[in-house]
Amino acid sequence: MESRTFHVLEFPKILGALSGFAISEPGAQSCLEISPFKSCEDVRNASVLFEQAAQWVGESGFKLTPFPEMGGIFPHLDSDQAVLDQDALFALRIILDIAKNARESLERFQDREWDTLHTTLFNYAWPQKTISGIVRCLDAEGQIRDESSPDLLAVRQEIRSIHQRCTKRVKDFILQENMAQAMQDEYMTVSSDRYVLPIKANYKNKTKGIIHDYSQTGETCYFEPIFLVETNNKLQELKREERAEEYKVLQYLTDLVRTEREEVAGAYQALVVMDVLMAKVQLANQYDGRTIEVVEEGAPNLLKARHPLLALAEESVQALSIGLLDGQKAMIVSGGNAGGKTVCLKTVGLIGLMAFSGLPVPVAEGSRLPFWTEIFVIMGDEQSLEENVSTFTAQIQYLQRVWEHVDSRSLFILDEFGAGTDPTQGAALAQAVIDSLVERQATTFTATHFPALKAYAMATEAVRAASVLFDPSTKKPLFKLAYDQVGASIALDVAKEHGLPQEILTRAEKYLLLDGSDTSSVLDRLNAMAVKREDELDAIERERGKIEQKRAKLEEKFEKERTKLLKDIQTRTQDLVKQWQADKISRKEARKKLSQVRMKVEDMGASQEKVASFAFNDIVPNMKVSYLAWNKIGTVLEVNTKKKQAKVDIGGVAMWVKAEHLGPAGKTRKAPFKNAKPVSSPNDLVVEVDLRGNRADMAIAELERAMDSALRKGAGKLEIVHGRGTGALRREVHNFLKYYPAVETFSLAPEDRGGDGMTEVKLK
Repeated sequence: MESRTFHVLEFPKILGALSGFAISEPGAQSCLEISPFKSCEDVRNASVLFEQAAQWVGESGFKLTPFPEMGGIFPHLDSDQAVLDQDALFALRIILDIAKNARESLERFQDREWDTLHTTLFNYAWPQKTISGIVRCLDAEGQIRDESSPDLLAVRQEIRSIHQRCTKRVKDFILQENMAQAMQDEYMTVSSDRYVLPIKANYKNKTKGIIHDYSQTGETCYFEPIFLVETNNKLQELKREERAEEYKVLQYLTDLVRTEREEVAGAYQALVVMDVLMAKVQLANQYDGRTIEVVEEGAPNLLKARHPLLALAEESVQALSIGLLDGQKAMIVSGGNAGGKTVCLKTVGLIGLMAFSGLPVPVAEGSRLPFWTEIFVIMGDEQSLEENVSTFTAQIQYLQRVWEHVDSRSLFILDEFGAGTDPTQGAALAQAVIDSLVERQATTFTATHFPALKAYAMATEAVRAASVLFDPSTKKPLFKLAYDQVGASIALDVAKEHGLPQEILTRAEKYLLLDGSDTSSVLDRLNAMAVKREDELDAIERERGKIEQKRAKLEEKFEKERTKLLKDIQTRTQDLVKQWQADKISRKEARKKLSQVRMKVEDMGASQEKVASFAFNDIVPNMKVSYLAWNKIGTVLEVNTKKKQAKVDIGGVAMWVKAEHLGPAGKTRKAPFKNAKPVSSPNDLVVEVDLRGNRADMAIAELERAMDSALRKGAGKLEIVHGRGTGALRREVHNFLKYYPAVETFSLAPEDRGGDGMTEVKLK
């Protein structure tokens, strides 16, 4: 598809708005790179993916958190000598943590048929070695842990020991040399990895040592006493050893990532795709959008369509139902200036581009488009002074350039084609172009003011006429579309409203009368009749809405009465059983009375089925219905009058269903005694895990497994026994809990329940 088409129909603005809903840089960039798919099957798959993602987000409340751009690290790993730094590895930890949370969220809905979503987002093996290694070696702030390797632990312990010895020696030195008044700060500091004393500059010659640096003001010098030189030299050696050991840890983690490169890349790409999907969901929520049915061929039918950019910018935009009937290939829209003709044409084109790109569009359910592989647009003033080309010439040149590519899979939008030349010849040329487009089976939408083209639209079987309406009294546009009629251009009325001097208007009216071709009175009459008809249809729609609300209230009342009756029957049944157990009535009498109660329940169930089902004549296309056998809501696609059946789309599955098996939307079968209370709440369940005797990494791995188990069981609390000891294991556990998304709060247990040897966790 030509880039010019995207520009004219303002598709990049839609992608810009979509990218604004992304929460990551790679997600936003992916939004901007979206383009139409190459096949109808790909469009359908994208629609299914969006619908499943929207259901998941709506039901789970899952929100993606920001994650860093990591696409550049994978080419970097091509070199065997490449080593990832701490920042890159910590960023990978963030990404894998988010991916894990998303997987766990989706796994809670394993009973839902979201195969496309599962396959798209999580069709990769989980990089367990990588995440385990990073968690073990990097702490919550991204710093390398002491426990990453025995050698690193030994070096750091020696460094800490030196620090303690230096601190003591410095304090003794200050006391012995009476240097307190010379100190700018109470304690020593570090400069160039060496321990130094910040002393006042005028005391620098009071004792032997080395001056390393001065403060910006020059009042403080950083002084290394002679007695610290040897210790600092040792510290330098240890620091070099520490950096070497840290580098070994980074090499080790990089090798893990390199080993599981495909899995790590899969997790990262899944997050990017997820970000784009959630941006689409946000876009749909912004203007009540949805994906629409795209078919290989057929007539376009957009119900209550709004121009996407206008729908994003304004809360109330007049919706238009734009469509062709079977056998029709072109629509010619006429009517007053500024009445919405161009918006109508742009709406069709832009919604087509969005639908074929897998984006939700602002239309009503039941909308449908054929799959157009090419969309051509002639719109606006295409005059070019630089190229010495007039508007009409530019239109002809464009038509000549694309003509060989026009076929039955094309949409051609013509806005005021031929308007830049003699009206008679321009109208004849426009009519010939539309004839040729119809001949090639291309779908065409045209806006025109040519009277000849209006007559052509009314007279040609394959062409549908439509008119934008205006208020009969004020001549202001209503931004509504009426079919099978043409509209007046009302140029004089528009000119008057926009302040054209009256003397010019009067002269124009005289010339119009002299010409004898003024048909405005007839077209005004047609417009008034169309406005009246649209008002009547709106009134019918409002009345239908009231009836639906009334029906819903009656069903709600019925449900309350049914629930009450069921409860009464349950009570009576229990009383009968108790009487029989207490030998107050005989077994035979109890069975007889229970049989009577059961018959009453069956009668009530039959009554409910009768209320819930439809008569066949009640069912119309695009209607929301409930399939009682599945307790699912669907949309009526077609109605077979001969077989008395309706074709219903239920979650992407279309099937033919008899009318007696359908009920009104929102009506599903209810289980008897639905108000029975559960014996206990899942939040009462407490899971205990004992981590004592484990190394830190093994303990955290065990804790993760316990967490997963507790969440699967729906437990509300977790008790972690880590013992007192040195407190190291407790700190590791608390660091883990701080960033675990399912943890609401955690604290040490009361003293009588373990004190600082046990941590109590409250789960979300």
